[in-house]
Amino acid sequence: FILMLSLALGTMITITSNHWVTAWAGLEINTLAIIPLISKSHHPRAIEAATKYFLTQATASALMLFSSMTNAWSSGQWDITQLTNPPSCLLLTAAIAIKLGLTPFHFWFPEVLQGSSLTTALLLSTAMKLPPTTILLLTSHSLNPTLLSTMAIMSIALGGWMGLNQTQTRKILAFSSISHLGWMTIIITYNPKLTLLTFYLYSLMTTSIFLSMNSTNTLKLSTLMTSWTKAPMLNTTLMLTLLSLAGLPPLTGFLPKWLIIQELTKQEMTTTATIISMLSLLGLFFYLRLTYCSTITLPPNSSNKMKQWSIKKPVNTLTPTL
Repeated sequence: FILMLSLALGTMITITSNHWVTAWAGLEINTLAIIPLISKSHHPRAIEAATKYFLTQATASALMLFSSMTNAWSSGQWDITQLTNPPSCLLLTAAIAIKLGLTPFHFWFPEVLQGSSLTTALLLSTAMKLPPTTILLLTSHSLNPTLLSTMAIMSIALGGWMGLNQTQTRKILAFSSISHLGWMTIIITYNPKLTLLTFYLYSLMTTSIFLSMNSTNTLKLSTLMTSWTKAPMLNTTLMLTLLSLAGLPPLTGFLPKWLIIQELTKQEMTTTATIISMLSLLGLFFYLRLTYCSTITLPPNSSNKMKQWSIKKPVNTLTPTL
């Protein structure tokens, strides 16, 4: 209860603050509250995940504090919205990218999610992304649009490519998160409200998926294939939510992607819009694979009995001796 209260407090402090130091303090409270939740199981993998998370978040917080101090030194302003120093803008972009897990600072995120439980992974994918997104939103007018767009396209591409060959559901959802963060980042300098809409809808859909998987204890694709018998209705919900997260037209997830593409076209960034639309097809592939695995009624037989008919028995060509 104390840890969850600290998480809520840290998030609220960062969201409502107008001063760099209070925003930094809120992020630190968040980090310190989530670490015991990651390492709760006392498994070596969980301890490793908690250590990786602590080191990356500490680095990002130090960079953010350094960025704000440099800005205050040159301009005399501690206000978040008054970010005018170019080196400070670059440092802050790097710090927020590390916090969010944007490419090329994404390496820690799938590893930490894989070492956490499904409920902690849900918190890391949704609630822990809100404070850094808020800071990015407040400073978006000062940041370099080209740099943000490049990082966003790389994130969408990497989220799609890396998710293709995964069998662990938490890692697949981690790369899905990286991809969606790319969609949010690409539009933040042009239409910040769209970023918030995308974040809210993404959080809603991801929460639904994580809770569905948690109730059937689904950690791998092979487990997902047999979960149909446990909760048929839950699997139907999971299937629809996965297709929505993929961005298929009749479902909710299509709305933010459509609006982002429309906004990019208005900003005369048709090439960028085309590239990210094509890259989202990679994500669609592994979402469809997850959907297929969740709706399959008869799991494939992994034994070798079925293969025996195709293995020819060796013919004895030796002539009997007299």
